[in-house]
Amino acid sequence: MLLSDPIVYIIDDDQAMVESLTWIIESIGLKTKSYTHPQEFLDSYDPQQHGCLVLDVRMPGISGPELQTRLNTEEAPSLPIIFISGHGDVPLAVRVMKAGAVDFLTKPFNDQILLESINKALRLDKANREKRQECAQIRAKFALLSMREVQVLQGIVAGKPNKVISAELKISLKTVEAHRASVMRKMSVRSVPELVKIVLTNSMQETAEEE
Repeated sequence: MLLSDPIVYIIDDDQAMVESLTWIIESIGLKTKSYTHPQEFLDSYDPQQHGCLVLDVRMPGISGPELQTRLNTEEAPSLPIIFISGHGDVPLAVRVMKAGAVDFLTKPFNDQILLESINKALRLDKANREKRQECAQIRAKFALLSMREVQVLQGIVAGKPNKVISAELKISLKTVEAHRASVMRKMSVRSVPELVKIVLTNSMQETAEEE
């Protein structure tokens, strides 16, 4: 699945700042959508949309860090965030960076630094979405395996020879070989190292998503 063109979302309760940010970002050919309140963004945001978020720290109602927390707890993957602030609050900057923010810029900031941070955030979002798409495809292939094929796969990933798998599952060696060939075909791989790699990669991605 191809990713859509990225959108840079801007949330700031200062309309003049929104207009300034919009002009800077669109000057390099990027699309923007702007909001003066986080709730407006939440009401219209499509989690499947590729992009990043330029977010003010202090706003009435929902603050920037509160929005970050809310996005991080959603089932859908959250956007990479670049925080902008009129105050050099170091403890806050450390907190939001630990929570996954790409950058924390203090107003007034250099336009080029902002654009570099945005490009970094867009690259990160693209890479994350491509990883999730790849893992979704792998999980779809896993779903095609029978219970016996899953057992044989587990033996292969554990590095067990066919004879050992045969003895443990109490099935003939030919049956193990047949299941092994079926697993390779359904998983669209040509070698055992390739099979082990995608299984382990998928397991690591699922662990990261749970955390």
